[in-house]
Formats: sequence, structure tokens, C-alpha cells
Amino acid sequence: MANGNTSLVLLGLMLWIASATVGCKPEEWVFTENDIPAYAGVSTLTVSNYVNRMYIDCIGREPTDLEMDSIVLFLETEGLIPEARKNVVRGLIADEHTSVSYYDKVYSDLKARFLEGASDADLMQRYSNLVFNAINDSLGGNMVGYNAYMFAAGRVKAVLDGREDHANGELDLDIFCKRMCWNSVYDEINMNSFNFVNATFDDLYGRFPTVAEFEVGYDIIEFNQSHVFFGLAAQDKPTYLDAMVANEEWAEGMVRWCAAGLWARQPNAGELILGLEAFLSAPGGNWAGLLEEFLTTDEYAGFE
Repeated sequence: MANGNTSLVLLGLMLWIASATVGCKPEEWVFTENDIPAYAGVSTLTVSNYVNRMYIDCIGREPTDLEMDSIVLFLETEGLIPEARKNVVRGLIADEHTSVSYYDKVYSDLKARFLEGASDADLMQRYSNLVFNAINDSLGGNMVGYNAYMFAAGRVKAVLDGREDHANGELDLDIFCKRMCWNSVYDEINMNSFNFVNATFDDLYGRFPTVAEFEVGYDIIEFNQSHVFFGLAAQDKPTYLDAMVANEEWAEGMVRWCAAGLWARQPNAGELILGLEAFLSAPGGNWAGLLEEFLTTDEYAGFE
């Protein structure tokens, strides 16, 4: 029996040598149902580090020991496939307990981006001061001053209410960004119309305006001049901001901001398209969908 096997092996080897001699490649042997799992070499430590990062970037805190153990077990049981990772992100955003932290994270990230991280305590103090000044003007018979202070107070209050409004589905992300740019804090950070126009382009689009864009924007903000701005009529600060966040470049700016925060780099053309598809899948911007797309890549997870 052994001699027979040896003869077969020798015969196969001779045939292979003969085929190579005449310049022909030997027939490839294909093994079916014997694929190596895509993520077989990923260690549990790597998975744990991924889960920890995901929690921090999605809901702003590290997982508890119980959460860590259960998520790692789930991911490893599912073979670490992207769909399993997306299920985890969806769960963090949708769960009644962790979703609270998700909306807190969105709110704090927007304040960091637009308002230099102003605390709620600082915003509430500013709001109280504006209301106090309004009441003083009212008592003195200065109703013009009263209305001006109350209007300014309302813009600050709109920022403070933004987190709850967004969580309740009453405030889309585009208008949330508008609120972050339309208040006295943002005005003080970016004093005068020149700085305001440059700052809004930088904060919303990640670039500075062209000369033509700046001139139109400056006219709108400084002189309340009516212009068609990114396809919309604008004649003052709020309508200027409406036009800014209605433009698809705002969506691109959000995708680039997300990628820079999660990957520490700008997305390539393909990643930008995928990000835009995810982000534009809901009116006003789908931040949760964008996180689902970007938090589950092999690069972010460290599974490459």
C-alpha cells in the first residue's frame, strides 16, 4: 500500500516537471469550504481596545466591565464582521440608557467645535445676565433695550435647549449647527462681520470663503443687503446661516470633521462618498448613520 502511494506521488511529480519544462503551469489545486476566517488573527486585547474607543467616540465614556465583556464576546462570536460592529453602534445610540450619553456627546462636540467648549454653567450665567439687563431696561421704560436683550437671551437659551430638542427629534443637526453660530457667545469669539463670515465658512465647511463668497456674505451680515447666497435669498444673519447649512457642502464639512476626529486624517474620495451617503440618508443630516459607517471600519477598529 505504501509503495503504491509512493508511485502515485512520483508520477504526479514527474507530470508537474514535464508540464513546467514545456512552459505550462500545473493545474491549481482548489480547496473548498476551507477559507481562513477574515479576522482570525485579531487578538481579544485588540477587540477590547476597539470597544473602548468605540464607546468613547460614540457616547463619550468607557464601557463598564460588564459591557466590555458582553460586547467583546458578541463580536468574537460573530467573527468580528462589520455588520456585527454596526449592530453594536446602533445599539449604543438606540438603547434608552446609553442614548442619553450619545446625545450629550453630540451636544458637547458641537459646543467644542463652535463655541470653544463653553460650559452650560457659563451659558446659563450669560442667559441670566441678559434677562436681568432686559428687566432693568423694562423697568426704566426702555422697551427697545428690553426686546434686544430678550432676543439675545433667547438665542443663548436655544443653545442650552439644543441637546434636549435634538434628542426628542425636534431639532435636526443642520439647524443645531445654525444655533451654535447664532448667539452672543459665537459673536464674541468671532467679533465683527469680517471675522464672522470667515469663521462660519471655516467652522461649517472646513475652508475659508472665496473672494466672491466673502463679499456677498459680508454685505449680508454687515449691511443687511439682500443677495442670492448658495441658491437661497439671504438678507441678514439668520437667513445667511440658513443658506450655509442648506448647502450640500455643509454635509461634506460634517463628514470631513467626523473623519478627522475618528481617523486623524481626511477621507479619500471613496470614503467621502460613503460618508455622504450615510449622512444624507435623513433630512437635516444623519450623524448616527455617519458614526455607524466610520466607527466600524477595519482601520478604526485596528483589525487590518
